[in-house]
Amino acid sequence: MSERGALSALLAAPILAVSLLSAEPVQAEPVKTDPVVTILDLPFTARAMRGPGSEVSLAVATSGLLPLARPKGLKGEVVEDVPIAVIWGDEGGAALTFSDGKVATILLGAEAVEGLAASETPRGAIAGSRRATLGPVSAHLSEPVRPNASEPERAGTLTIRERQPIGMSADPKPVPIVTTAVSAGSDAAFALRRPVVALMDGRPVFVAVTSQDGGSALALVGKSAAESGKPSAEPGKPSAETDKAWSILARSPVQATRPGGQALKVAAIGHFSAAGRPQIAAVAAPDGAGILQIWTYDANALRLAGEATGYTDLSPGEGGTDLASVLDADGDGVPELALPVADRSALAILSLKDGIREVRRIPLPGLAAFGVAAIGQGARTRLLVGLADGRVALISPQP
Repeated sequence: MSERGALSALLAAPILAVSLLSAEPVQAEPVKTDPVVTILDLPFTARAMRGPGSEVSLAVATSGLLPLARPKGLKGEVVEDVPIAVIWGDEGGAALTFSDGKVATILLGAEAVEGLAASETPRGAIAGSRRATLGPVSAHLSEPVRPNASEPERAGTLTIRERQPIGMSADPKPVPIVTTAVSAGSDAAFALRRPVVALMDGRPVFVAVTSQDGGSALALVGKSAAESGKPSAEPGKPSAETDKAWSILARSPVQATRPGGQALKVAAIGHFSAAGRPQIAAVAAPDGAGILQIWTYDANALRLAGEATGYTDLSPGEGGTDLASVLDADGDGVPELALPVADRSALAILSLKDGIREVRRIPLPGLAAFGVAAIGQGARTRLLVGLADGRVALISPQP
């Protein structure tokens, strides 16, 4: 058997293979293509990527497959970003960590990663969709809707699940879960866009995209402060409000979609300005002009704070792929946004502090296709970009 065949056999090993459990990090040997862009030397063609803080990276980090310390907060609390990215394809997978200016690659079996990634689509969710999770709360799209064969499939419901706290007991007890079905409203449905979760005023909220005649809109789903009757949690901690109903708290105006065009897509949620609530970065016409929009939730309404043309977060790869990432490359405590330009030939780093300002544009050695993820912090931050030909580009956002 050739070395390539032996390696492929190893990568197809079962999830608990001893060779994986004892794997040591190896240094990826990138092939230079540009002063700030390299191609990771991976022994497989990649097709999927999940960044730090994702459900897959947390699952891999806590599975026992890696020689890493288990992160804290595995009993329902909010877990900070797990400092790994996970990449996989049909022939193998890898976990990538970044420290001391170097990327370390730990090879994993493709079956192992895909097994852990299966939880992203829970029972009852629309096939191919992904849920959003924050501590004990998650949301996914359910109940497929297709009025006629000429229209794209949509979802009739955003299903929210909340794990309930249970008291200490000598006997094991199932964790009670409260499930709430949120409707998109009259004459509307949810576009097949993965919901995005964030904390606002200490409470988890989900941002989804609704679809209606000729257009799409953002929908902010949560529990209003007025309903809760409880003080907000500490900053960065979700409050335990399980006795109130979830509902759509605010909607953006409906934006027209050209015939055959794509609906709005949420790129990220972050504290992009120096103060105030998190803002929502979304792209209108992501398959066309690519209009990046910044939305702020204030006074029970979504307000457009700025927009710029020429960007996209729409991926031709697997459904729900993240083609944008939040990072703080300059270390000033206010994050930037990284996402491709409209034709996906370059990656743009954008400051959103006061309007939308492109800080840097980095040409790519291929078209961005199946993921953008940030690893590291400050000036040592590196960006990973999955390319259409299955390669993975490693980028330094600083010149």
